[in-house]
Amino acid sequence: MDTPYARSGRNTIALTAICLAQLMFALEISSVPVILPTLEKLLGADFRDVQWIMNAYTIACTTVLMAAGTLADRYGRKRLFVGSLVVFGVASLICGLTESAPLLIASRFVQGMGGGAMFICLIAVLSTQFKEGPERVKAFGIWGIFLGFGLGFGPIIGGVIATLAGWQWVFLVHVPLALLTFFLAINSIEESSDPDAKKLDVLGMITLSLAVFGLSYYITQGSAIGFASQTGLLIFGATIVSLIVFVVVERLNAHPMFDFSVFGIRKFSGAIMGSIGMNFSFWPFIIFLPIYYQGALHYDIVAAGLSLLAYTLPTLVMPPFAERLSHRYQPGIVIPLGMFTIGLGFILMRFGASAEHASGFTLLPGSLIAGIGLGLTNTPTTNTTTGSVPPNRAGMASGMDISARLISLAINIAVMGSVLVAGIAEYLKTALPQSFDASQRLAVAEQIASGSIDSLGERFPALLHVDSLNATVESALVHGFGWVMLYGGLGVWVLGAISLIIFGRQKAAQYA
Repeated sequence: MDTPYARSGRNTIALTAICLAQLMFALEISSVPVILPTLEKLLGADFRDVQWIMNAYTIACTTVLMAAGTLADRYGRKRLFVGSLVVFGVASLICGLTESAPLLIASRFVQGMGGGAMFICLIAVLSTQFKEGPERVKAFGIWGIFLGFGLGFGPIIGGVIATLAGWQWVFLVHVPLALLTFFLAINSIEESSDPDAKKLDVLGMITLSLAVFGLSYYITQGSAIGFASQTGLLIFGATIVSLIVFVVVERLNAHPMFDFSVFGIRKFSGAIMGSIGMNFSFWPFIIFLPIYYQGALHYDIVAAGLSLLAYTLPTLVMPPFAERLSHRYQPGIVIPLGMFTIGLGFILMRFGASAEHASGFTLLPGSLIAGIGLGLTNTPTTNTTTGSVPPNRAGMASGMDISARLISLAINIAVMGSVLVAGIAEYLKTALPQSFDASQRLAVAEQIASGSIDSLGERFPALLHVDSLNATVESALVHGFGWVMLYGGLGVWVLGAISLIIFGRQKAAQYA
């Protein structure tokens, strides 16, 4: 029989493994954006490839999210955690060794499947390994620190690794970390399962994944295949059909992974608007912001990573303050306030980016305020979505919350990319000679949006005759980012207003 000391020591090792896995998952979201301009140049990737390098990971996480929880309950949380860790490590190895953009996208998808399953198992393992009381509170607190550290410091970590060892090691670093985590976990994490685990909602999982992938593909590839072309309309139609089938399946399923009845709980619905708002604006923009720093301001990869700290660090220090505000003023005020603050940050960044002598310092106020807004929104949203439903449905509510975030992120990576290209192309209408037709302007805009500015003359020789080409390109990039910042700012304000209305109705109902 284990002594309390032996159990405590094993739990310490288990917590170390859990935190390392959480760190890897977070870094793959926040450290990769800073190397995207480098990948575009070295792998011969175009702007759509750059978007898919990020979106493949996000969509894959969404695909396995709910299924992983059910599989972990049925077959063992430790077993699935270790298996997903192996998948993540092998996929990271392939990501680092590839010299092909399509193979990198495919391996990122596999990596996302491993990462998504790993993430769900982390929460389940924490809940079973650490019992109620101070030990559990401490374990979840430490785990949250590693999540915040990975997301907050990921850009500078990615930049430093890429500078010192090459972009490949942004992925390859996870191989030794995964091996270390594997050996720590194998003898320390206790196996657990649920003998009454519900059946896997295969049809729901497939239809939701097809709907998210179809919409992301339609938005990302629409300019190439034609939004109104037969192929484009077929993809869009299939996406709508998949979404309708998903809703029908979930309503008919006795144990759905998405129980739509919880939207009748206004606190839950208001908080979900916060989940969508953060990933409508803040998180997808972190993927494009390095392109601005490197393309418009000519920062190197480390300087771009350092500049991004102003955007991410407030998200680490604000949660405790946000929690105190939620207890004092209620989430129905704090969550919309957080989204309004994010939007204000985006508008200020737009002014900073268009300043006559724009720099990281002119973007600093907006970056800080957007990060503060994210910090105000995140923790209250998580706590409200799970706390507004009965305890036996908290796991399902948490899954819906995470799914709403990932789906919003996947779709808005595609939308923000399209808005950026459209803004650049609009500027080029008057800046380029009339000999450039719409399709040529679009091609130039996509290359500018990807950050590959130095090779423009090689691909489009006619541009070499444009006066002040570099100034024109930089102005076009700034103009495009102005559109993106306006889209992010106004969009999150609209979602914040919807959240406030929903919460307001809930409050009115309480006093009726």
